[in-house]
Amino acid sequence: MRILVYPHDLTLGGSQINAIDLAAGVAERGHEVIVYGVPGPLVDYIEERGLRFLPAHDLKYRPAPSRIAQIAAISRRERLDLIHAYEWPPCLDSYFGAALALRVPLLCTVLSMQVMPHIPASVPLIMGTADLGEEARKRHRAKVWVLEPPIDVERDNPQISGREFRSAHGVGNEEFLIVSVSRLALDLKLDALVRGIDAVDQLASSHPVKLILVGDGPARGALQCRADDVNGRHGREVVALIGADPDPRSAYAAADLVIAMGSSALRALAIGRPLIVQGEQAFSELFDQTSCELFLRQGFYGLADSASGPSRLVGQIAPLIHNPDRRNELGQFGREFVSKRFALHRAVDFQLDVYKAVLSASPAARISEAVRAAGLAASVEIANHNPFQKRRNRNLQKTILSAARSGEWPPAF
Repeated sequence: MRILVYPHDLTLGGSQINAIDLAAGVAERGHEVIVYGVPGPLVDYIEERGLRFLPAHDLKYRPAPSRIAQIAAISRRERLDLIHAYEWPPCLDSYFGAALALRVPLLCTVLSMQVMPHIPASVPLIMGTADLGEEARKRHRAKVWVLEPPIDVERDNPQISGREFRSAHGVGNEEFLIVSVSRLALDLKLDALVRGIDAVDQLASSHPVKLILVGDGPARGALQCRADDVNGRHGREVVALIGADPDPRSAYAAADLVIAMGSSALRALAIGRPLIVQGEQAFSELFDQTSCELFLRQGFYGLADSASGPSRLVGQIAPLIHNPDRRNELGQFGREFVSKRFALHRAVDFQLDVYKAVLSASPAARISEAVRAAGLAASVEIANHNPFQKRRNRNLQKTILSAARSGEWPPAF
């Protein structure tokens, strides 16, 4: 097969790395795989995995007319058998650029936490959780599969050393190190990040805890202000923001506890670290034998009740601080769990079966669905470029970032 893989972007992120790892796994089985996308930090990782990369036109519209034309040209030139797009904007670029006019089979993976109506009903889907797969099947005409984000359990393993990381960041042997590897973004991430800082703030008066945030993004300045306040109150570095790391395996390995969501949570488990899964609206839950089925259904993420303060997270962290036996038990269980359920080789086998099914029975596109998809995408772009809406969005972001800098969380609107 000749396959074009189109991740939703090439910035550092778990779902993008999943897409590249799966593409590399498919290529290792003898298929020709090209990765296409707007150039970003993960281009080096694409080349490291031995994949061919084609740069996309950097146009902000979704779908982008220049990329629609480019994908059509690539489809003809490369004689593609299949396009695999991730999330709805790349899906629509590919749908209008090759699937609709040239009849190139198209598959879309959705790893976001909702079923987007923008994806045409004839496009087969891979959803990232059982709950989302069930929801998608209620409204989607084409086939829907479920494939949890895979982890390269050979590359991410418990033998990785975290000693140099702890030494480089001044973490003493007696300190309890909590690590979060995440984009420092407003969407999906900020609530968890603020609650992580506030939790160690509460714990630091009576426990030798330290939190290191690995990542970068638009919320970094606000989070640094909050961290500075915490550090000033305790007279030591309780919270450190160290920026993004393209290979954060040593950060996971150094941790006594990881707080994370999504693929970051799975990588922590693969490296054998105890984990608290975070989400939004104050969601957090220890990953153990009693909670694993919950995360298989809904993904490594969740929504709670928007409770004020970090008390829920504090209550989950505190019992682990002086209990290394429990932490070792959790780390061993997590490693075994991920190796059995989320190993990359298993996901590659599954994805190749999906590719064969898509090639053998791709539902025909309908003009009505194309018109609907174009209309929904256009409405998003009109809203995004509406000056009044843009002003409201900027003001909302300022309010959220102001609350993240200091004071009570979550903000009151």
